[in-house]
Amino acid sequence: MPKRILSILLSLLIISMASVFVFGKIDPFFRFFHLPLPSAVPYNEIQTATPGPKPATSTTVLVKEVNLDIPFTSQAPRQNWDQPYQDFCEEASVLMAVQYIRGESIPNADFADEKMLAIMNFEIKKFGYYKDTNIEEVAIIFREFYGIKEVRVVYNPTTEDIKKALIQKKAVVAPAAGRQLHNPYFTPPGPLYHMLVIKGFTKDGNFITNDPGTRRGANFIYKPDVLMNAIHDWNGGDVENGQKVILVVG
Repeated sequence: MPKRILSILLSLLIISMASVFVFGKIDPFFRFFHLPLPSAVPYNEIQTATPGPKPATSTTVLVKEVNLDIPFTSQAPRQNWDQPYQDFCEEASVLMAVQYIRGESIPNADFADEKMLAIMNFEIKKFGYYKDTNIEEVAIIFREFYGIKEVRVVYNPTTEDIKKALIQKKAVVAPAAGRQLHNPYFTPPGPLYHMLVIKGFTKDGNFITNDPGTRRGANFIYKPDVLMNAIHDWNGGDVENGQKVILVVG
């Protein structure tokens, strides 16, 4: 290999690694080098454990990686980022989780658009607004609009809590202080409040998400410290001081 090409490749590797460690922007690194993700697993393949003594070790120690087959949509499926789509991260996150639980896809932009507008109409009737719904309100959407009762709010979650839910093939919906995610594909400075779906984790502990805040959000990788730091509920607009909380669905 010519020295010039080798030098260029080495420089790209150094820049990518520096981005990972300094900014937590690990997803572009995964995409550039095409690092493989775990195979996607559908919701209906949940297996019942064989009765027997409880293992002494943590389940998350035994399971090295998980990637749930949760379909993706951007919150602006037609790439129109005007209202209401600018604030549709909650609606998109709900739709992705619902379609996963139902074992169904999000076939196209028209389907996603129609379903998210229907969620918005329910929110307006139920809450009087659709913007910036907190995690308890999102739980109501699952229970009352979609009839999904297997919904659990978890306060002060740990990475272990999230991984256990994923191993059980449950979707995890997480509210976040959007600017603390440092997503390079967000329009600067990023959203004050955001919501996404956590769908898996890799062997090295990074979280796999469907982040509706960008059209590149399918299987978006976040370092665990970045994601856990960013998780906050709406808290009346004081998001960075909002409760640490997630929603486990399924």
